[in-house]
Amino acid sequence: MSDKTSEKKTNAVRELEAAGCAFRTHSYDPECALAGVEVAALLHQNPDAVFKTLVTQGKSGAHYVFMVPVACSLDVKRAAKAVGEKSIEMVKSKDLLGLTGYIHGGCSPVGMKKPFITACDETAQLFDTIIFSGGRRGLQLEMSPLELARFMNVCFVDLVEHP
Repeated sequence: MSDKTSEKKTNAVRELEAAGCAFRTHSYDPECALAGVEVAALLHQNPDAVFKTLVTQGKSGAHYVFMVPVACSLDVKRAAKAVGEKSIEMVKSKDLLGLTGYIHGGCSPVGMKKPFITACDETAQLFDTIIFSGGRRGLQLEMSPLELARFMNVCFVDLVEHP
């Protein structure tokens, strides 16, 4: 359960609580951090264990969610292959709210308006817990990647660009 309930709950927090999932919340001043690496630094967390949520659209028109470490870039070819698409492209920031219910910088993979196929970079499995957006700027959630996978049917695949 959440260790901080005084703030207004997001859809992500409500859904995890309703499912009885174990998670912790972390708050930060959203004015102090705009990039995921900055968020990791503010929270004194390993940036390899802090994941950003990326929403894409495949050539078929279907939407997909990908979670990658904040210091990494999504390899769109690998991501497309992981979901059986010929190609994918990022959804424009202005379209996020209507599609997911979340805004850029506060987009959680949990609690979107409708469920999308979600894939997480395989490196998440190296950690006991990972951190990702809680559904608004300034709120992060920490939970076991395996519990997240069970809750959302997330698959783990190699999604990042390699030098």
